[in-house]
Amino acid sequence: MVGDPIFLTFVGDPIQAKQPRELPTNTFGLRAPIFPSFSYVFSPTFLGKREGKSHPKESREEGFHLMGVLSNLRGSKTGTTTATQDGLPNSNGFSSMPKKKWSNLMPLLVALVVVAEIALLGRLDMAKNAALVDSWADLFYRSPPQDDFPLESLASDRVSEPESCEEWLEREDAVVYSRDFGKDPVLVSGAEKEWNSCSVGCQFGSNPSKVPDAAFGLAQTTGTACVHRSMESSQYYSENNIALARRRGYNIVMTTSLSSDVPVGYFSWAEYDIMAPVQPKTENALAAAFISNCGARNFRLQALEALEKTKIKIDSYGGCHRNHDGRVDKVEALKRYKFSLAFENSNEEDYVTEKFFQSLVAGSVPVVVGAPNILDFAPSPSSILHIRELGDVESVAKTMKHLAENPEAYNQSLRWKYEGPSDSFKALVDMAAVHSSCRLCVHLATMIQEKEEQSPGFKKRPCKCTRGSETVYHLYVRERGRFETESIFLRSGNVTLEALESAVLSKFNSLKHVPIWKAERPESIRGGDELKVYRIYPVGMTQRQALYTFRFEGDGGFRSHLESNPCAKFEVIFV
Repeated sequence: MVGDPIFLTFVGDPIQAKQPRELPTNTFGLRAPIFPSFSYVFSPTFLGKREGKSHPKESREEGFHLMGVLSNLRGSKTGTTTATQDGLPNSNGFSSMPKKKWSNLMPLLVALVVVAEIALLGRLDMAKNAALVDSWADLFYRSPPQDDFPLESLASDRVSEPESCEEWLEREDAVVYSRDFGKDPVLVSGAEKEWNSCSVGCQFGSNPSKVPDAAFGLAQTTGTACVHRSMESSQYYSENNIALARRRGYNIVMTTSLSSDVPVGYFSWAEYDIMAPVQPKTENALAAAFISNCGARNFRLQALEALEKTKIKIDSYGGCHRNHDGRVDKVEALKRYKFSLAFENSNEEDYVTEKFFQSLVAGSVPVVVGAPNILDFAPSPSSILHIRELGDVESVAKTMKHLAENPEAYNQSLRWKYEGPSDSFKALVDMAAVHSSCRLCVHLATMIQEKEEQSPGFKKRPCKCTRGSETVYHLYVRERGRFETESIFLRSGNVTLEALESAVLSKFNSLKHVPIWKAERPESIRGGDELKVYRIYPVGMTQRQALYTFRFEGDGGFRSHLESNPCAKFEVIFV
């Protein structure tokens, strides 16, 4: 007969490390978690039973019982074994040992086995510990069948490969907004659809069953944004002044100003063949003018007269100072002149009309009276002449004569026609590759989601993940003109503007991204498949800020922006 088995209980969960680390191998070549503590409990029970009662299951201990029994201890192989009153083995080859002495030796022997086992197994996982220690215990006693002594599976305790910070942030920061614009598109009333496609669900017109998200004019419906749209100068239409429009109750302003919410410019690749080849200059007059509004609120007529006084010959086709029949194709006529008088009816920032862009199409150097920032619209710095005030007329006239008499110098003014315009010019005109109505819908959808993000019940997102001394920041980026964003990640050891640009390029290259302007740009300046970043800026900025005025104050300013704007969103302009 055998004596009661001694149970050994290992108490303690494996150390759960948030970040994986390389664990040393034991003699079996295996890796396993470290167990913080062991508790040895010796019990004179057999098969989990004590005095006929079920052994209580410990709800807080995930461990296992190792049963080892020294049985059939003999002094010689031929002796017979008898059972003592207490069930301890007695051998004829040995003198009978007192029960107390056996009770003392049994825990000691099992403990020695366990110590040897721990030294051997090192950091094997719990499931493997159970199997191997049980094999040692089998040297003393063969365990009963599993059905008689159920061992709970410990597979769930094994340490799996932890997910990276990037994977964790992708999951934890994921948001399902309450409104799906694919099923419930942005609705704008008061205008008709004028575009072919849009990156967000966008509907113009009326829907009796739905309150519009926006309406052109001063709407009376609560919850509907009022939109003001105009392409005229604020010097003639005061409501086109952004500040005044807002005071009158307009929530969204769409004008030629790049500071408006959704700019509406006169420029686009589709409307103007800006890269059209240059034609020979066959006219005797140096310049052509098409001026019809003789009551302009600037000095354009005085400038024209002043140029004529400097002996600059001008062919005038418009209603003002006309000396040629105006029934001609304007662009075709301009192609024959070295210079074109692109004189606007007001000198207002960003107010640059077709007069300027038609001159570029014609390959005639524009002489500009108008927007004080006209160089922002120039395809190259040397491609235009600017009369800022009447006092500039004389110097501009002198330059015109010099260029006209020196073909090589004149051709430098048109060099952009052959080599391509500046990145600044491309970035400006590319904006119009997305119709202003679609850009309005993108603007509205962005506002709707931002409002939801600021609501009290919105999901709290971590937006960054710190492990040890390193923090990973989760950012979102989209191309200008598009609505959906892509995730990028920056690590605290390299939170720089250079790293931001590199991460953006890596992400969009991996997606085989095609810039939104690709189909509209003239083929000669589309470039290859390689992406080039022109600007990256926070979502919500105006195009004036994005293109010309906004810059982070170095890497420190960028880091401060990330800290103060969790899950920061950016737009990128590719050129």
